[in-house]
Amino acid sequence: MTPAVIAASACRTLLTAGLLAWAGATPAQDAGDLVLLPAPAQAWRTVVGHWEERVELVGAAAVVPGPAGAGAPGASVGASAFGPADARTALSLEWKDTWFATLRLESRSPLDLRPWAAGTVEMDLHVESLAKGGLRVKLACGENCERSVSLLEPARSFAGKGWQHVSLALACFVREGADFSRVTLPFALEGGGSGRVSVANVRLRRAGTPNVSCPDYRTESVTAAMLAESWSLDWWLPRHQKKQQEARELLAAGKSPQLVFIGDSITQGWETEGRDIWARHYARYHALNLGFGGDRTENVLWRLQHGALDGLAPQVVVLMIGTNNAGHRGENPETTAAGIHRVLDEIRQRLPAAQVLLLAVFPREQQPTGHLRRINERVNEIIRSQADGRSVHFANLNSAFSNPDGTLSRDILPDLLHLSEKGYARWQRAMDPVLNPLLGVAASAAGR
Repeated sequence: MTPAVIAASACRTLLTAGLLAWAGATPAQDAGDLVLLPAPAQAWRTVVGHWEERVELVGAAAVVPGPAGAGAPGASVGASAFGPADARTALSLEWKDTWFATLRLESRSPLDLRPWAAGTVEMDLHVESLAKGGLRVKLACGENCERSVSLLEPARSFAGKGWQHVSLALACFVREGADFSRVTLPFALEGGGSGRVSVANVRLRRAGTPNVSCPDYRTESVTAAMLAESWSLDWWLPRHQKKQQEARELLAAGKSPQLVFIGDSITQGWETEGRDIWARHYARYHALNLGFGGDRTENVLWRLQHGALDGLAPQVVVLMIGTNNAGHRGENPETTAAGIHRVLDEIRQRLPAAQVLLLAVFPREQQPTGHLRRINERVNEIIRSQADGRSVHFANLNSAFSNPDGTLSRDILPDLLHLSEKGYARWQRAMDPVLNPLLGVAASAAGR
């Protein structure tokens, strides 16, 4: 993608013409709307970016410099503005081969959104391409608080159908402790994968009617669900099926897994950065890795309920899950802990003879004061009590990954979340004094 592509005059003319035709057909809005688009060009600070860098859209188009890291070497993100020179009627976000792109309307002074709390956030979307991408709508909800709602399914269904109206209840973005009295981000779009989407007629309505639903945040972490993100649709279910086949082949070969790891991308990383350490220390147990990148508690629950442990009788199950509950949706720690408890119950029901080693959620963010770090620490305080010391055992290994002052080093956690090979070596050394006795106790109890 180049600036010429983003700001192509022919595309601009067609899109603007279509927008004006759509706007002319839209009924007049109720009084009391907070209108974000259309608006004067300087009404909002319009920002476009990815996970490493953001730039302000001050003219007709902006392209964000590509990320310097190795996470997405071909990633590109850009945005365009449509309308007269001194006003904006629509904005377009285009992104390619990236796990995160954002287009944000930031207020230059805090807004009190409480009068719209019982209403809706509404917009018109023109989806040109989203077959390989996903889309979310985000609002801020106070200091260190941003909530998003996935539009993956409806937005993909809009592709090639012109302008479509979307209305979401503001309640979708509300949680306990949310503060809508001083909001500086009243609206944002977030994309992943690849896509090109335009947005217009963005407003908050006091008495709108939603036409798109959102999950109930109070039960999301305990309700079994497949991982449905743009970047997971192609591989998540095939990986689940492949892991089931791997387990069947081990059983058929007389190599019943005595050790099973269950978790998210940090656990899955034993297959990449941690593979040599795994081979030296855990392959002897015919260990099975059931780590899936991006998983939250509800996704692990779905896998367990759909055959992930069928036919297995391991001595020990190592479980670590929850950091994506915080990272993806800033979830209340008590809600995440409830999800972990539900996963534990499922494991105990399916593997009543196994010992379960429940690990504290690993640290993230460089500073110990980081918002997501503190969420994970609170989760760990709660789930400690879920261990009974008989069949479920809790271990907090987090000091193995941090410096004496609590900060994290990039040689251990390169992105301050996932482990390097050195990080997996530290995991193994810190865990084995707890894990080995459990394997030994289980083996002794089985007469081995």
